[in-house]
Parts: sequence; C-alpha cells; structure tokens
Amino acid sequence: MKTQAFLASVTLALAGSAFAAGDKHDHAHEHKPLHGGVVVEVKDMDYELVAKATVIQLYLRDHGKPADVSKATAKVTLLTGTEKQEVELKPAGDKLEATGSFKVGPGTKAVAVVTVGGKPATARFTVK
Repeated sequence: MKTQAFLASVTLALAGSAFAAGDKHDHAHEHKPLHGGVVVEVKDMDYELVAKATVIQLYLRDHGKPADVSKATAKVTLLTGTEKQEVELKPAGDKLEATGSFKVGPGTKAVAVVTVGGKPATARFTVK
C-alpha cells in the first residue's frame, strides 16, 4: 500500500511539473520596457507603465507589436504610502496618457483597468 501511495505521489508530482513546463509558451518577443517603465503581461498583452511626477503613460503591446489605443480607455489607481490617486488616461498617439501632478516614486503601486475593444483587463504594477 505504501508503495502504491508513493508511486501515486511521484506520478502526480511529475504530471504537475510537466503541466507547469507546458504552461510556458514562446512569445517570440521579450517583456522588456521600451520606454523606461515597468512591464507586466496580462492575457498575452504587454502593459508598460511609465509613471513620473508630471505624466502617467501606458503603452500596450500585443505580441511585441504596438496595440491600437485610439479607442481605448484606462483608469489608473496610484497607491503611494497611505495616499491614493485615481487618474483617467486618454489616447495620445501610440499610448494612453494623463498629465498633471502625481505622487509617484519607488515602491508606488499602480492598478490599471484598461478597456480595448470593449474588453477590460486589469494590470498591477510596482514602480521601481
């Protein structure tokens, strides 16, 4: 009985590791920042947040290529210490952008809710 339980455990462990390895897929692109920001991937889309004291920018890439943001909308919530600031981003060329005065710095958390083509996605960032 112990041998069967051991073999079952080993089989499950191997199946789990094979599943985890199979989960990785070749994107044919890297998830590096192209604009000096922080990049996260959500649903095969890369989101790059550039957060500065006077401008918040969000770049979207679909499989390494710039996504059409002309009809996209985004709302970013910035959390710096105990302060919370909500920012609406609007299309500006190849990115979504807002200008103003923002409290951002290393460790600032940002949550972006982005709608492209009627489909919302949520991306979470930590500013470096």
